[in-house]
Amino acid sequence: MAQAPIQFDRASGALEGANAWERLAALALVLGSKVASNFSHRGYNMCANLLRTTLPERGIQVKLNDDAVFEFPYGDGYWSKLLNRSFHYEDELELLFQDSADVDYTLLDCGANYGYWSVLVSSKPFGSHKAIAIEPSGQNYPKLANNARINGNRFETMKCAIGAARGTARLSGTKHEAFSIAGDQSGGEEVPVIALDNLLDDGKIAPGGKYLIKLDVEGVEIEAMKGGARLMQGDSVLLCEEHGNDPKHTVSRYILDQSLKLIVYDPRSHRLETVTDLSILDRIKVSTHVGYNVFGTASAFWLARMEALNAKAARRVQ
Repeated sequence: MAQAPIQFDRASGALEGANAWERLAALALVLGSKVASNFSHRGYNMCANLLRTTLPERGIQVKLNDDAVFEFPYGDGYWSKLLNRSFHYEDELELLFQDSADVDYTLLDCGANYGYWSVLVSSKPFGSHKAIAIEPSGQNYPKLANNARINGNRFETMKCAIGAARGTARLSGTKHEAFSIAGDQSGGEEVPVIALDNLLDDGKIAPGGKYLIKLDVEGVEIEAMKGGARLMQGDSVLLCEEHGNDPKHTVSRYILDQSLKLIVYDPRSHRLETVTDLSILDRIKVSTHVGYNVFGTASAFWLARMEALNAKAARRVQ
């Protein structure tokens, strides 16, 4: 019988249900994250995954806030950074989601992995929003479904990939956070593919709604955008990953080519900046092994919200 998950509260730092070795491992994972944060966490995942091989197989449930619990395998290299209470996962997205708590929107969590953002956005402190978590991997999907279950099944899950049109593709990769349908199609797992606009066709979402679309699709961002052309004409924002190892800024260039506004969080100004010259990304993308979030939208509503968010940030700095 599987052991009950370890419990960790990010607010208090309390770790419950862990044995002595698991507690020592937690200290190592936290210290490793604090040191590695000076190098954009380069090497952390590999070291944590090595440590994981010495641990018994069990889950850890991290209490993200009073209404959000996120479970993953204990020692997982990608998610164990959450044990470091000073670590913030994609903080520019959290900033936007927190500020949008009062907006009636739906999160489309594409490439949801284990469902971190769906868990958080559907929680009360973030506005209890509707979320649809979309994940193609047969390895990841049960963990996503489990996170929906332990949070009261308050968000919907779908097992499929996002692409330009309906069909099938082969999903491959060695890291759960980086499975992709891009590249070599000869191996891997066959998965169904839908387009973002099919969610409108199938009645999953309504025309005229407000949407934040987290697009973490590992190399098929442009195909996914092609499949969401109708959705992007309305009150939607694409939250895309711009790869640090892409000096051509391919994703951002495509967003601008679609006559969408391109916005990026500039850590120097602490503002969401509208990008007209892609050279700003040369300065922001300082690490080749990580991704940087950029936002694309044609929505006057969301652009106004981001301007208001900048004004709030300016007041906080003063």
